[in-house]
Amino acid sequence: MATHARPLTDDPVRAPRRGLAVVTPANLRRRYARDRMMVGLIALATLVVLVPLLIIVWYVISNGASALTVEFFTQDLGSPARALRGTPTGLGHTIIGTIVVDTLALLIAVPIGIGAGIMLSEYPEHPLNAPLRILNDTLNGMPAILKGLLAWALIVKPMGTFSGISGAIALSFVMLPILARATEGVLRIIPWSIREAGLALGLPRWRVVLNTVLPAARTGVVTGILIAFARAAGEAAPLLFTAFGNNFYSSGPLRYLLGPVDTLPARLYSLAISPYREWHAMGWAAGIVLLTLVIVAFVVARIATRQRHATNL
Repeated sequence: MATHARPLTDDPVRAPRRGLAVVTPANLRRRYARDRMMVGLIALATLVVLVPLLIIVWYVISNGASALTVEFFTQDLGSPARALRGTPTGLGHTIIGTIVVDTLALLIAVPIGIGAGIMLSEYPEHPLNAPLRILNDTLNGMPAILKGLLAWALIVKPMGTFSGISGAIALSFVMLPILARATEGVLRIIPWSIREAGLALGLPRWRVVLNTVLPAARTGVVTGILIAFARAAGEAAPLLFTAFGNNFYSSGPLRYLLGPVDTLPARLYSLAISPYREWHAMGWAAGIVLLTLVIVAFVVARIATRQRHATNL
């Protein structure tokens, strides 16, 4: 007749088991202490990231808030003599130029960058995959000023003039490798079973990617677009060789595309090195507007993504 060993305690829950540590008040205290220590380290790391950011934002706002007047958003900069005479000046033309150039850059970079990411992730056997990866890595490691020179050689020199289109193409060179890498990364984490389900229904591969895989990675793709936009929105070097700048409103909508156009990053740089105190304050105000544009883009995209995700659920 088989016999069973009796537990060391009458309570089977508290009975010691092989491979499990016995829970004692001392062990609990050590675990609570480690938990509090890790929470403290995480809070410290968060402060290390947030405090410099908040200091920068506060410093920019404190120096530029006084220049945020109605004239700042409605008037153009004009000549230095206007500021010295006390005539109201502003950066209304610069804000319009920034919106035009950045929007056009997104329209150029988003489809090409997402398409490149799809090629890198979904078609590894394609003969263009390896050259595309090398080109993307090269473009990603290229300094922004060289991307501006590339756009100058391809667009500005043949056209014979600086233009908003050349500035948008220069910024698209900044966005493209970021979008391609972000798209490739989020597509790779989508379970392969989703692709197999579509292929089993007889759908062509490209339709499975566009209608099934890409929507599943929508949030990650939108995040990549935001990161690319934030990176390009603050670039001034590529625009110095392409959009160049302009102190006045353009004469018509097409002039923002086919003629020199002012942008916030390039104008902020020129105002910062100018000898006029009034222009320095406008430079800080330009920094506030640039920060606001980036933050608004992040918030709008996040809200749109969240609402669409809730609708799908």
